[in-house]
Amino acid sequence: MLLDERLTYSARLDGVFARDVARPVAQFTLKGGRRTRALLLWWAMRACGGGSAETASALRMAAAIELIQTCALVQDDVMDGSPQRRGRASFHTRVEEEYRHVIAGAGRTASFAASAAILAGDLALSWADDIVAATDFPHGSGREVLEMWRCLRTEMVAGQYLDLHGQVTGSRSVIRSLQAARLKTALYSVERPLAFGAVIAGADAATLHGLRCAGRYAGIAFQLRDDLDSVFGDSLLTGKESGEDIKAGKLTYLIAVARARAESQRDSYVISVLDSAVGNTSLSPSDLRQVRDALVACGARQAVEQRVVRLGRLASGHLRALDLDQAATERLGELLDAVMAFEPIARGVQEDHGAGSVLISSVAHGGGR
Repeated sequence: MLLDERLTYSARLDGVFARDVARPVAQFTLKGGRRTRALLLWWAMRACGGGSAETASALRMAAAIELIQTCALVQDDVMDGSPQRRGRASFHTRVEEEYRHVIAGAGRTASFAASAAILAGDLALSWADDIVAATDFPHGSGREVLEMWRCLRTEMVAGQYLDLHGQVTGSRSVIRSLQAARLKTALYSVERPLAFGAVIAGADAATLHGLRCAGRYAGIAFQLRDDLDSVFGDSLLTGKESGEDIKAGKLTYLIAVARARAESQRDSYVISVLDSAVGNTSLSPSDLRQVRDALVACGARQAVEQRVVRLGRLASGHLRALDLDQAATERLGELLDAVMAFEPIARGVQEDHGAGSVLISSVAHGGGR
């Protein structure tokens, strides 16, 4: 078991490090989350004709992607100051609470907790890199997989930087918001996992291109839906505080569209609501309701929802145009639909009676047994 091996080694290095950093990284990866990226990779591999010969490498790549997701979420929560993740205390919040009575001074405790979380993210990324580097890939695909992995890591960092850049500069560009959505979410959450599965299965260039197009449209739709849920969703379902993106002043497509529409309509009321709310960390529940009403009134919510639908049709069209295994493609289509609708998706894996029937537990523990 890959994570077990790393936890054992961490414990040999130092018990405090293992308790405070290594074990929580493993637990965060194993518990919670929807395994979206791992499932997309698996069913893309199956749809492209992959089977027992490709299972081990596919599961190891899925485990690596889950670990890089841990890295992204733990460090993202530090940058955004998010107190919650997956309905529980975020990594840095948990550390801060644990050491509150050990370290004198709230500022020092918060700084220590943030630093610990950054190191935890680095550890998760290191583990992910180790897994990929030690994986044997079939069909001579190793070089292509490694190049895609290098691209994914840079794309993820670039997307996060654009997210931060938009916050501090107060950018209002619709185009920049879509670029951030593509880099931060669409590529590494949907397009790249599909491509990994296809390449591991030995798919031809046309099939790989079609799957990447489907993933790109579905991935952008996923981020736009997430933008909507951040404002209009139930925090009990999303696992994050409602209105968090508004308070953080994030450059989301939803807010960029709202500003553009309000300015074109010369709607001073909507503009004033957005100006007072976006980036306001003290936003009250009544203020958030006012923002929601403004987003509906200017037509931004409807416009974003309509774009999500259009993107979904494009994604489905690209997937249907490919000559793939029918049963696996149906599952892949269900996954993409669920991603774009932000619905529960951990279904159907056990119905695959091939070597990947234990995908969830195998990915979680990093093995293909």
